[in-house]
Amino acid sequence: MMLWRAFGSIFGAWNVFQSSGLDFRLVAFGSVAPLAVDTAFGGQSYGHTLLAGVAVLAAAMLAFPGRGRRLRRRRALSFAIGWLGGLLLGGAWVHEEVFWWPAFGAERPEAPLLPAWPLAVALEALGALAGAWTWRRFGLGDAARRRAFVRSGRLVAT
Repeated sequence: MMLWRAFGSIFGAWNVFQSSGLDFRLVAFGSVAPLAVDTAFGGQSYGHTLLAGVAVLAAAMLAFPGRGRRLRRRRALSFAIGWLGGLLLGGAWVHEEVFWWPAFGAERPEAPLLPAWPLAVALEALGALAGAWTWRRFGLGDAARRRAFVRSGRLVAT
């Protein structure tokens, strides 16, 4: 589910915000962060809650106030956008008791971490297509563009 979340979040963030100012490396990393958090629990749990996504977004906004910290704030917001994109693409909203925790009770929420394997394979294939779109759309076949992306995380449409 890595390709689906990472490239799906890049695809979604670009098409929603159309901003080359986002750090798309952090969008991709943020999209898989809920999986990393919840792997310890063996299923969707705290990392897949809306509360966690909003907390990451609030922390990004509050941690870097003022004009002198724009780059840091932009990076933190990129991670938060990726986290929320990962919740959407991971289907966290399907499991109400997880997504809306603690609204339905304070006990630890639980749902399967990954969908059934046929769906997971189909979603990874869609993620590979989104990766191919990203490669072509941003001209990452060019070594200079790839180096610029690795250094800054920015993607500029060709």
